[in-house]
Amino acid sequence: MSDYIIEMLGITKDFPGIRANDDISLRLRRGEIHALLGENGAGKSTLMSILFGLYQAEEGVIKKDGRPVTIRDPNEANALGIGMVHQHFKLVHNFTVLENIVLGVESSRHGVLRMDEARSRVMELSRRYGLLIDPDALIEQITVGMQQRVEILKMLYRENEILIFDEPTAVLTPQEIEELMRIMRGLASEGKSILFITHKLAEIMAVADRCTVLRKGRSIATVDVRDSSPEELAEMMVGRKISFTIDKQPARPGEAVLSVENLSVQGRGDKKAVDGVSFEVRAGEIVCIAGIDGNGQSELVYALTGLMPSQGRIALRGRQIDQLPIRRRNDQGMAHIPEDRHKYGLILDYDLQQNLSLKRYLSQEMQRRGFIRFDRVRSYAQGLIERFDIRSGQGPDTLMRSMSGGNQQKTIVAREIDIDPEVLIAVQPTRGLDVGAMIYIHEQLVRVRDEGKAILLISLELDEVFQLADRILVIYEGKLVAELDAARTTQQELGLYMAGSKKQEASHA
Repeated sequence: MSDYIIEMLGITKDFPGIRANDDISLRLRRGEIHALLGENGAGKSTLMSILFGLYQAEEGVIKKDGRPVTIRDPNEANALGIGMVHQHFKLVHNFTVLENIVLGVESSRHGVLRMDEARSRVMELSRRYGLLIDPDALIEQITVGMQQRVEILKMLYRENEILIFDEPTAVLTPQEIEELMRIMRGLASEGKSILFITHKLAEIMAVADRCTVLRKGRSIATVDVRDSSPEELAEMMVGRKISFTIDKQPARPGEAVLSVENLSVQGRGDKKAVDGVSFEVRAGEIVCIAGIDGNGQSELVYALTGLMPSQGRIALRGRQIDQLPIRRRNDQGMAHIPEDRHKYGLILDYDLQQNLSLKRYLSQEMQRRGFIRFDRVRSYAQGLIERFDIRSGQGPDTLMRSMSGGNQQKTIVAREIDIDPEVLIAVQPTRGLDVGAMIYIHEQLVRVRDEGKAILLISLELDEVFQLADRILVIYEGKLVAELDAARTTQQELGLYMAGSKKQEASHA
């Protein structure tokens, strides 16, 4: 029997205008956690989509247990014991959590679904792996973090032996990430073989046995993680040395730009998702809302941006905006990088230049007498593509749906920063970005702050919180329970507030 459970040899895959995979070879050992590292657009997800049967390679061979196999679709992949947690979730939004998990592998007797049996098994898996879910909740009603749990449970429910995790921690809290790392190690110890796509070097160092680095569609090297370092991996990934620290001077806050008073948002049932929240974000500072996912962050942002009704007062530069529609809030100087880029950030069937100009096409420079000036749109988009290093196969004409998740995220960040907002609400702004792009976005946010703009950051990444925040507001069960100086607190102290184990006697939030 072969030493490798999976071998991908000489894989080449072309898309219009771009070679996504160029003669890549990857070998997965039994019982190992093998990381796949690379910049946005390096070809990682494409390679794994070929293994899962979503794409077909132009050249190359896939072997399972030393024998060549043909994988024409995900059903054939599942039959070979290959499962995948996708970066962009494959869920039916008007189905329940339970229905999504069992979809395609339902148990039935005499043509009748046996959902009680499935429910028991799903809940046992949920408890066993610490992935607590509400089986009866509709997908459209749960947070992005909860949707990630559903994706993982789908794979565990199918008892796959080769597990592909495509950016599985992108939307998880620090506590959930630690739990997932523990789960992955446990699965490997049980004999499962794991392919783990991530941009997070710390996670590779913590959990992976080996790491294959891709750059611009080609394989650079496969290394033993214990013999490497984050700096070495980052340099292989981007082709140059990377500094992990941001040059950030102390903030010099000015007058209040965003003022929120006694804001409440109704949740499910009788409970308030946001309960009497008050705070200010001043010019020239980054204020971060920190908390475990599901404690009201999403609803707070939806209320501020006009996506959800609320009670209370929201003011921008002293002008009340809580009754204004979304576009009017944008016109008043509000920009928004949303947590769900597909649902709220992009029009996937538009091309890149159309998505980049969504906030600009009504301006005088982009239209004349009600007609869009497409030459101006194209020129504007080309400038942002170059400035923010947005990679795409066909430039401004690239269909947004066909672009990698990281480059989709860059598109939103570029568009929102470029409109020169008074306040930028940034929710998980570096979700899915590689380390080089992440550092660049962090530098851009600090630059915007230093230009006297106000930034409200919502992040589940504690490293990002401490890298960027001047002040930290902690949210727990819809209430602000602490206001902290980022320079004078620790991750441990912040974690206690986030978990509800500690509350300030008199919060200034």
